[in-house]
Amino acid sequence: MKGLFLVEPVVGLYAFSAFLIYPLVQQYVYRRLWQELTNTTYPASDNTSRCTPSNSTNHSSYHEEVQRQASLFSLYTDLFSTIPSLVVTIMLVAYSDRGGRKITILMPLIGTLIYTTSFLTISYFELNVYLLIGASLLSSLCGGLGTFLGGCFAYIADLCETDRQKTLRMAGLDMIIGLLAGIASLSTGYFLRAAGFNWPLLTSALCQCLVLLYVIFILEETVKKAPTDAIILDGAPQGSALKQMFYGVYHLFERASSKSRTVLVLLILTFITFAFAEFGGLSIVTLYELNEPLCWSEILIGYGSALSTIAFLTSFLGLSAFMYCGMPQLVIVLVGILSCASGMVLVAFANTTLLMFLARIPMLFTIMPFPVLRSMMSKIVSKSEQGALFACVSCLDSLTSSVAVAVFNSVYAATVTWFPGFIFLLAAGLFAIPLTFLGVLGVIGLDVSTEVEESEPPNSGEEKLAEDQNDNGRLLI
Repeated sequence: MKGLFLVEPVVGLYAFSAFLIYPLVQQYVYRRLWQELTNTTYPASDNTSRCTPSNSTNHSSYHEEVQRQASLFSLYTDLFSTIPSLVVTIMLVAYSDRGGRKITILMPLIGTLIYTTSFLTISYFELNVYLLIGASLLSSLCGGLGTFLGGCFAYIADLCETDRQKTLRMAGLDMIIGLLAGIASLSTGYFLRAAGFNWPLLTSALCQCLVLLYVIFILEETVKKAPTDAIILDGAPQGSALKQMFYGVYHLFERASSKSRTVLVLLILTFITFAFAEFGGLSIVTLYELNEPLCWSEILIGYGSALSTIAFLTSFLGLSAFMYCGMPQLVIVLVGILSCASGMVLVAFANTTLLMFLARIPMLFTIMPFPVLRSMMSKIVSKSEQGALFACVSCLDSLTSSVAVAVFNSVYAATVTWFPGFIFLLAAGLFAIPLTFLGVLGVIGLDVSTEVEESEPPNSGEEKLAEDQNDNGRLLI
């Protein structure tokens, strides 16, 4: 049968299945640690039972200890799975320039299925909760979210001809992730209360099997040229496939002009520093909601996660409107960074359920910087280097996310006793770093089209020129 060039269903189903279990991990670990440390069952019958015990002193110390242990559990999980995931990401996504994009999508799906079935087994048989760390390590050998997204964005870059089309379609992927993740997060709370942990985990595993079938039998490959064991690079045969993969990433910067290299590096730094503060701050939200004085139930956590994912939809709509009005792309990134920073400040002082929900309103444009920065970076390199670019970006993004989780969980464990909201103020302050890089980009300008054409082979220069002529989304110069 003829395949389809539609990666959006893959992203949507993957997001739904993943976010059915992501909110469950911290809650499951929190409940198991609560039982082990207090020798009592977890009080989940209502929203306030855990906050109004008869012995408030012992109760408060229990909460603080469980919070610390849960945050350290997240830290250990992340540390053990980071390095394998990073190595696999840079290998697979860089290799996809020769071997095809589907491998970068297929392998992380297999890894996620391994983690989900392991989680289901641990939950069903009530095995040691620390086995989840081993399951995370095993799944990371197949890559991770960075590998999956890197492959999907490179797949989109292969199909799009203009910068505007590329930006909107990448933003569309982010929107699909947000909408399906929101539906999954909203369902998780009710699912958990009605059926426990096992049924949502089983549902997630079935969805992942469906996605695997779609990728294997329906999704069409965009890289048609068969890979070779050895190719000629700069006149010298490169016999090792591994060397070729890493050379592809090195090649991005080695052959680029000084202006292109500077702009690309600044864009990458803006991307990863923004991701560090944004992902690090958001990774603590569930623990913060479980802690006093909020003490949210699984239903409220589901509502909060769903409301947070609305930012994917509003970011897509905002990006479309801003581009239609001709707003420079750097200004769009600026709006997104300021949106996230203001929301973090409000979360730091949210001590009631209403304030916690209202704090998410300023964060409606939080996702906008990601597709815009990806599109800007993609425009600088040639079509034959898209896989290498997104391998580099995905690897740095995964490393940044892992370091952010480790740093923010460590800081939160150290500050939770005197001011739990300090971690969000720290995140808001760190947004000054990407804003600085953004200012430098605004000063030096982003017009590298002429230099890119000169550095490309003659056959790709004509394609790039046609793309630039059709590009309606101007960068800020």
